[in-house]
Amino acid sequence: MKILTTYIRQSLSKRLSLWIVVFATIIFVAALGFMFVESRRAVREEAISHASQILESTVLRINGIMDRVEVATNNTDWLVTRHLDAPDSMFVYSRRILQNNPFLNGCSIAFEPHFFKDRGRFFSAYSNNENGVIQTTQEGNEKYVYFYMDWYQLCKLLDRPCWTEPFLDFNPQDISSAEMICSYCKPLKNSSGEYVGTISVDLSLSWLSKTISSVKPYPHSYSIMIGQGGTFFVHPDTTKLFFQTIFTETLEHPDTTLTALGHAMQRGEEGMRQLTLDNEDCYVFYKPLGKTGWSVAIVCHESDIFGGYNRLQRYVIGIVIAGLLLMLFFFSRIIARELKPLRQLAQEAETIASGQFDAELPDFKRIDEIGHLSQSFGHMQKSLVDYIKELKTTTAQKASIESELNVANSIQMSMLPSVFPDREGLDMYASMTPAKEVGGDLYGYLLIGDKLYFCVGDVSGKGVPASLFMAQVTRLFRTLAVQQMQPAEICTRMNNALSGDENLTNMFVTLFIGLVELQTGHLMFCNAGHNPPIIGGGEHHGEFLKMFSNYPIGIFPDLDFQGEEIDSIKGCPLFIYTDGLNEAENLEHDQFGDDRLLNILRNTHFDSARQVIETLAIEVENHRNGADPNDDLTMMCLRVN
Repeated sequence: MKILTTYIRQSLSKRLSLWIVVFATIIFVAALGFMFVESRRAVREEAISHASQILESTVLRINGIMDRVEVATNNTDWLVTRHLDAPDSMFVYSRRILQNNPFLNGCSIAFEPHFFKDRGRFFSAYSNNENGVIQTTQEGNEKYVYFYMDWYQLCKLLDRPCWTEPFLDFNPQDISSAEMICSYCKPLKNSSGEYVGTISVDLSLSWLSKTISSVKPYPHSYSIMIGQGGTFFVHPDTTKLFFQTIFTETLEHPDTTLTALGHAMQRGEEGMRQLTLDNEDCYVFYKPLGKTGWSVAIVCHESDIFGGYNRLQRYVIGIVIAGLLLMLFFFSRIIARELKPLRQLAQEAETIASGQFDAELPDFKRIDEIGHLSQSFGHMQKSLVDYIKELKTTTAQKASIESELNVANSIQMSMLPSVFPDREGLDMYASMTPAKEVGGDLYGYLLIGDKLYFCVGDVSGKGVPASLFMAQVTRLFRTLAVQQMQPAEICTRMNNALSGDENLTNMFVTLFIGLVELQTGHLMFCNAGHNPPIIGGGEHHGEFLKMFSNYPIGIFPDLDFQGEEIDSIKGCPLFIYTDGLNEAENLEHDQFGDDRLLNILRNTHFDSARQVIETLAIEVENHRNGADPNDDLTMMCLRVN
């Protein structure tokens, strides 16, 4: 797999072909997906309509048969009640019903006990149709007391015609065979309205089952019919007939969908439900049977309904896959042929990249994009040769400049003290880190007897101009400090020297100059627009030094700078810095900030001035987190004990 992926990544034609096929696949999947969804919906609706129509016609057919049974019974009823004085005519009427309705199984015209006194206790004219042969006999004896049969008692008790539930009615001395039947029975009454007997017409459940089961919307579909109690009257599995109900299977394996279907059929509802029968997903269409309280259902397997659709889906998917593979093959060949000049150009480009700038590029004699690209390569080759020549010259000049900048950096750093006073009662340390090769920050000190002059400054701008201006400031500081002037006077004279017509570049410097008497700790200072130092110890530990802020040096001439003083700073560390510390930025341009600076100094135990400087340098580097310095960074810390 890894080798195949590498091969595809190395071949533009293969990638282009693959992308084309991928997009074509997306389009095909979207289009075919929509078509399949809509087609499946249409097939489902057509199946529902088809099965519903068949079920409707089946129910109409069965209802028609039952109506014919009821009509035949009603047409015979008036003859029977008209000739109640002629018992032998009952055999004729019973036989005639079967002759006129060959689909009927039997007919009984039964009377109350001793109704015909000369015929004894039992009198029932019964005719049976078996395989087209009609036989008629007297029904009823001590072994078959028809008075107690459902087909006799039901209509008597209800006092209206009704259909019985299917039953097995077999008399060993009778002419009928053992077969499940259902009967339409109607009470017989005399002219006074008194009940005298029952006329019952039998319909074979076997014949009715064949009639219902003969209707198949699909090859594997089948029909079922249940009674009012849910008992199966019609079912392809004959072991379930009359001995199981639609709820029997749910006793061991609960199935809410099957139970709901059974209750819906019992309530005489009609409709369609989806459920699983015998591990097959099925659609069940059900409808009640007239006044009987029975319900008929057609069970259609989903595989039958969507069989043709599924076959078509497989064929279409197979054709699409084959088409996509052929598309990939042909597009790969076509694109590879069209990109052959590009491969040649790539090889020549590698030759040029190896240093053979005079290599000859092929001329494809084309006016399309590849031809334009070939011409552009030619122009690029010529430009590259000229550029290499210029680059060599520029590189030599840059190397010379970098060498000079390194020398300038060494000179600048030599102007800043690297050795600090080793004197009892004084702890002092400072550092300067330029953002570029040379910077514009400065610091310095001068020890004259018990007097210590010190300064920290930040020149506007960066680079070489700032470093030259910084050199002037450093020279003036040392020159004026030697004369033991006060810090405010030093700032005034430096400002006069660096501003006005002599400052053509309009550069300036923020500067903090201090003078401390080491014996007493008395501090005199002047702040020329510089960041306020931070003082430690005492009640103002870790706070900015409150002072008057003068203008930076070099902006306006003839300014009188104001100085300030503190009686004693003994035991109180003084920290002076440039804005390269509190304005240091990380990759997200978040600044180091004054609050963080104050918090670090408040919580840093003062072991030495150098330890304070190095701690802050580490904190700033961690804050930058890989970001380049955005300004020069200078820090000074001193403590008089």
